[in-house]
Amino acid sequence: MTFTARQLNRATLDRQMLLEREPAGLLTAVEKVVAIQAQEPASPYIALWNRIAGFDPAALDEAFTSGTVRKASLMRVTLHAVTAADHEVFHHAMLPALRASRLYDKRFKGMDITIEQADALLEHVLEFAASPRQKAEIEELLHSHTGDVGEPGVWWALRTYGGLVHAPTGGPWSFGQRPSYQAVTTEPRERMAALAGMLRRYLTGFGPATVLDMNQFTMLPRTSIREALALLDLVKDGDHYDVPDRTVPDEDTAAPPRLMAMWDSTLLAYADRSRMIPGQYRKLVIRNNGDTLPTLLVDGYVAGVWRPAEDGGIEVTSFHPLTEDQWAGVAEEAAALRKLLGDRDPQVYRRYARWWNGLPAHEVRVI
Repeated sequence: MTFTARQLNRATLDRQMLLEREPAGLLTAVEKVVAIQAQEPASPYIALWNRIAGFDPAALDEAFTSGTVRKASLMRVTLHAVTAADHEVFHHAMLPALRASRLYDKRFKGMDITIEQADALLEHVLEFAASPRQKAEIEELLHSHTGDVGEPGVWWALRTYGGLVHAPTGGPWSFGQRPSYQAVTTEPRERMAALAGMLRRYLTGFGPATVLDMNQFTMLPRTSIREALALLDLVKDGDHYDVPDRTVPDEDTAAPPRLMAMWDSTLLAYADRSRMIPGQYRKLVIRNNGDTLPTLLVDGYVAGVWRPAEDGGIEVTSFHPLTEDQWAGVAEEAAALRKLLGDRDPQVYRRYARWWNGLPAHEVRVI
């Protein structure tokens, strides 16, 4: 068979726990959704609130503190929250790309330091960061070894590929404006085996998917992806790969409204963004600099955006007409989100408010 566009949409919603909230434990949910975009500290919390029945944000606080969930630079050289077990695999799968993103950048090449020297410095950093360390502390250590190498500095490279994770610093969402870093021990892995493992995990959470989708998710070369896929026992339908024994829901499966986090992984995990975002809305919700706005899903597709209102409510902007039944479902979601934010940070994402200027609002409601 060939999957319809709506079947692929429903497959994503199903595997990402967005067809209905599930009574899953925190680690089970993080494992199931595979990788949660975490550039903004609040986003993993809002992402899991959308997916877990009775979500308790304190459980995610504890997972970050204990290290069972790790926040680190991984796919697309961006911050993700993943289980510790997945971090072990994903880091080694992405390591060549993480290194290349910094060591072959003209900014690194402009420093008075070699790649070999940077790698040697990393050993000192990992030893020093056995306990959480702030950026200023690590830069002081590096300066004592290297002197001034200019901007952006060697730490800019090491923090990306060195295998460090972000350590919680407190605040409403575990991580504040001044990041802290900690070294974690990862067992060496054969790179292609690690990449195959990461792609298999991707398919469990985002499949069925094409090589181009996997390329978009990872930003790794398609030749490497195809080589790794050949190591796996997968099923294939047309251009779409999937893990065995996974079903795809009927395209008529009901999909409730959801108020999604900024940079939610479902919006960024595919080359074909129409899987979740109608073509006419793509540039509205994914800005030129990469910022991906907090979106409204209706019937499984982006239908607008949301942000906190000044009075503590939720301002929802629809890009096209919604029925009153759909608005009622949105209102129910907004009331629950208002409670989550009210207990932590009622004005979350407020520094991105500029992106609302000029949006084609069909209707705006404050709930």
